[in-house]
Amino acid sequence: MNRRTLLLAAPVLLLTPRPTPAQPAPTPPASSPFTPALDSASSLAPLRTAHVAHNNQFAAARAYNGASLTAPANIKSASKSVMSALVGIAIDKGVLEGPDQPIAPLLARDLPDDPDPRLAKVTIGNLLSMQAGLARTSGPNYGRWIASGNWVRAALAEEFEAEPGGLMLYSTGSTHLLSAILTRKTGRPALALARDWLGPVEGFAIASWDRDPQGIYFGGNQMAMRPSSLLAFGELYRRGGLTADGTRIVSQAWIDESWRVRTQSRFTGDGYGYGWFRRRLGGADVAYAWGYGGQMLYIAPERGLTLAMTSATDSPAGRSGHRDDLHRLAATLIEAAGAG
Repeated sequence: MNRRTLLLAAPVLLLTPRPTPAQPAPTPPASSPFTPALDSASSLAPLRTAHVAHNNQFAAARAYNGASLTAPANIKSASKSVMSALVGIAIDKGVLEGPDQPIAPLLARDLPDDPDPRLAKVTIGNLLSMQAGLARTSGPNYGRWIASGNWVRAALAEEFEAEPGGLMLYSTGSTHLLSAILTRKTGRPALALARDWLGPVEGFAIASWDRDPQGIYFGGNQMAMRPSSLLAFGELYRRGGLTADGTRIVSQAWIDESWRVRTQSRFTGDGYGYGWFRRRLGGADVAYAWGYGGQMLYIAPERGLTLAMTSATDSPAGRSGHRDDLHRLAATLIEAAGAG
């Protein structure tokens, strides 16, 4: 049974549709400097959509392989960047103390009966940067984890494979713990928080989001939104946490902290901050979110550029080479943007 089948078979994964109707997607210009690169991208079989915003304007959009520009797409682990935003807002609102806050007191009722003493050292920042030290619940361990009766307890019961704050161990269990923390500290579901705190962002809406057996929204996975919503979220970060009309949603300080490299992926060598990868593409420094199959959000502030791409979700983009194809496409689009 593959990971997708296991997920669909999990006991209480409930899709929650947004009650308000979606707004029409903006109409892209007929031609732009990005047209040649977007034309060439038609050769990428897994690619489904590509959206481009440049210098505060919606610049281009393209659907591929029979996909719809307006249908919600499962952005998979790209939603870890959304979770990072929610944590940052919670810190700014005083709901959470900060990245150095230990998680054990916040999740006390789900700790193992005889917890490893190192659990007391794990912080919110460690969860965000994938440096909790706990064994991964992603990759080959993912199916076992989501088949458990309580995902929070199962993630906290994993054995330590590194010291807290040390080696990067990419794990969706870490971001799911953040969702549980937000829910318990506020008394509100993470989806309600997202719709409240990110709701003022024009064009942004979460269409659906799965939950665990206890009803906690799946921190860092199985979140669906229209590709234009993913682009809108990226534009929020490119503008330094401001909406188009200047409303502050995320602090610039939190964006700076989120994009500061704290560790490196052992799979790609790319830097990683708080829910964001970092690398250079097309001659520019880029922050990007990456979800299984090739759900990508690239932000190149110095070029005034945001790119959102969605892909088929039936194969890993890293092993298939599709991720590298998307990086090359992003680099070409960044070069086309010029100096911004």
